[in-house]
Amino acid sequence: MGNTPLKIYYMTFGCKVNQYETENIAERFSEMGDMRTEDIDAANVCIINSCTVTAQSDTKCRHFISRVKRENPACIIALTGCYPQAFPDKASQIAECDIICGNNNKTALPQMVHDYFKLRKRTFSVPENYLHQPFEHMMNAEAEQKTRAYLKIQDGCDLFCTYCIIPYARGHMRSKPIGDIIKETEMLVSAGHKEIVLTGINLCCYGRDLGGLRMIDAIEAVCKVEGDFRVRLGSMEPEMISDEDIARMAAQKKLCPQFHLSLQSGCDKTLKAMNRHYTSAEYAEICRKLRAAFPHCAITTDIMAGFPQESAEDHAESLRFAEKTAFADAHIFPYSRRSGTPADKMSGQLDKKTKAARAAEMAAVCAKSRAEYNRSFIGRTVEVLFERESSAEHHQGHIAEYVVVKTPRTSDESLFRQKRLVKITSADENGCGGEIVG
Repeated sequence: MGNTPLKIYYMTFGCKVNQYETENIAERFSEMGDMRTEDIDAANVCIINSCTVTAQSDTKCRHFISRVKRENPACIIALTGCYPQAFPDKASQIAECDIICGNNNKTALPQMVHDYFKLRKRTFSVPENYLHQPFEHMMNAEAEQKTRAYLKIQDGCDLFCTYCIIPYARGHMRSKPIGDIIKETEMLVSAGHKEIVLTGINLCCYGRDLGGLRMIDAIEAVCKVEGDFRVRLGSMEPEMISDEDIARMAAQKKLCPQFHLSLQSGCDKTLKAMNRHYTSAEYAEICRKLRAAFPHCAITTDIMAGFPQESAEDHAESLRFAEKTAFADAHIFPYSRRSGTPADKMSGQLDKKTKAARAAEMAAVCAKSRAEYNRSFIGRTVEVLFERESSAEHHQGHIAEYVVVKTPRTSDESLFRQKRLVKITSADENGCGGEIVG
């Protein structure tokens, strides 16, 4: 390619951590003079940041690779992320990929791509995870022109839930130094971002490798950065949140009162089989304490339906727990077998029809509680942070509790990255509607 800038198309599968890392890769390419394109046909490089949390994730990734090669045969394909890290042998057999890179050296990917154009030699670079490996240095300054920016402060997991491949894909727990977190927050706020979302593979384990620091220390450090912005937390493990953590979080005015506590099941027998480290009663107590410290806070979650050996009564118990807990939102999904995990080898695997039916029942319960939570805002005046997803008919944004709010668009004025007080006049399971006041 000589000195001609590369045109790069980015495709990200999976979690917020992957989205953060894709943005970091994009910034590094930009520093080398390369350009981002949203037109796959115009790209001469396609970066695919993969997820491998389920077998379906791998299938989606492989299908996308085939599509790129079919639609743009000359495009160089670079595969990175959790799929090649967890299953390097399988990834190496994907002939359409010119570069295959693991999770531990994503920062080197731009140079790998440029070297490929010089040498035209297939690259396979997937270093294995190891104990005490350092946190790969990544720092985003722009993270695209969006209202919300992700800030990865933690990587890896040592919990080994029986259904999960992620410890094998992400390695052991490790944390970003506090100084780097503060510096990156300052850069993102200076770039105009109005909401910083702290993310990690296991956010609550932050600091265990940094001499006794904890997640709350990172939260306080970010909240102390000057500027008008919100701080939101990614997914958390409920058993790792202490009374002291809750008290210190409640003192942070910038912290959004929305807590995503991964439940997975409301049945204690199933939780034990999953190797989750809490009971349903302990989970409920954490919810009670958060609601006491943050009145009207949103508690959101993930729930799996149809885990191996889950009986009809186990499922009913999980349904009752979800109904009683009244989640503000929930991600519901049927259990998916994952090779390489203990759950994949368990007896009592349920058929797809049963798992789908149970997931649908759970989704209905959680949709009801989501609608009830949204309707609780009717008549209240709330602060909405507006985002770029505005249509010709309305402006759209989120309140601190992460409920979507739409307001009528009465002029050509852009409310991008602006806050407005809105009186909520309507609500359903999809969000709220209201009128800007003042």
